[in-house]
Amino acid sequence: MIVVGPFGLSVRDQALEADVQAALAAVEEGLLEATKSDVPFITEAAQHLVKAGGKRFRPLLVMLAAQFGDPHAPGVVPSAVVVELTHLATLYHDDVMDEADVRRGVPSANANWDNSVAVLTGDFLFARASHILADLGPEAVRIQAEAFERLVTGQILETAGPRDGRDPVSHYLDVIAGKTGSLIAVSGRFGTMMSGADESVVDILTQYGERLGVAFQLADDVLDIASDSHESGKTPGTDLREGVPTLPVLHLRARVAAGGEAAEPADLELCELLDGDLTDDALHAEALRRLRVHPALEQARRDTVRYAEEARATLAPLPACPAKAALEALCDAVVHRAG
Repeated sequence: MIVVGPFGLSVRDQALEADVQAALAAVEEGLLEATKSDVPFITEAAQHLVKAGGKRFRPLLVMLAAQFGDPHAPGVVPSAVVVELTHLATLYHDDVMDEADVRRGVPSANANWDNSVAVLTGDFLFARASHILADLGPEAVRIQAEAFERLVTGQILETAGPRDGRDPVSHYLDVIAGKTGSLIAVSGRFGTMMSGADESVVDILTQYGERLGVAFQLADDVLDIASDSHESGKTPGTDLREGVPTLPVLHLRARVAAGGEAAEPADLELCELLDGDLTDDALHAEALRRLRVHPALEQARRDTVRYAEEARATLAPLPACPAKAALEALCDAVVHRAG
C-alpha cells in the first residue's frame, strides 16, 4: 500500500501511484512558475502559501479523474494548476475575512504583511489562473467562470445569512456546495475533460466532486472543533471565534429550537456562550471543550459520512480499475479526517 501526497490517499497500484506522483510534481513546478513576478515582493507574497504546502486535494482529484482518458494529455497539468491557484487565492481572501493568524502552520498573509497585501495577492493569483485558462480554450474559461460565480455566491450567502423562515442547516449546505463543492466539482470535470474521457464519465466525476467537496468541508468543520493546530494547520476554533456558524453549531441551535421550553439547560448555556464574546481566550476554550463532547459534533460527523457515501455511490457506473478504487479511497480519507 502506497501513500500519495500530504492528503494521505492510499493507492494500491504502483503504476497509478507513479503516474500521480509525477503529475503532482509537475503541478508543484507549475504553481511555482505561475506565482513568479518581476517584482520580488509579489513573488514572496504569492508563493507564501504555495511553499507552506497543503493537501493538494484538488490537483490530486484532477489527476485521478484524468485516468479515465489520456492522463498525459497536455491540458491536464495546467488545469490542475488553475484549480489550485484559484483555491489558494480564496484562502488569502478568507484569512482577511476571518482575521485568521495562521494558515497551513505558518503566519497567514494578512498577519505576515497586512490585509491589503493579502487581498491584492489573492487577486494576483486569480489573474495568473485566468492567464493559464486562456490557453485551455473557451469552454474551460466558461466552466471556471461559472464555478467562481458559485464560489463567490456561496461566500455572499454565508455573509448574509439565511433569509427569514429558511432552515439554517439547509442554507449552510447550500453555502458550502458553492464555496467548496463548486471548485472540487471542477477538478473532477477538468481532469476527465482535458484527458478526453467520455461525456458520461465527465458528468459522473463532476457530480462526485460536488458531493465529495461538501463532505470535505464538513470534515473541516469537525476538525475546526475537534483537532489541535498541529493536525489542522490552523488555529482551532477559528470559525467559532469569528462567529461563523459551522455545522456542529447549527445542529446545536436546531436542537435547542426543537426543544423549545423543554430544551436542555446545558444546551441553552452552550448557545449563550457561543453567542457571547469568544475573542476572550478563556471563553473560547470553554466553548471548544463543551462542543467537543456534545452530540451535535457527532451529528456533523454523520453528515460528513453521508455525503462521502453519496460521492462513492456516483462512481458505481464506472468500470473497476485502480483509479476508481483510489477515488473510493478518497471518500474513506475524507471520513477519516472527521474522525
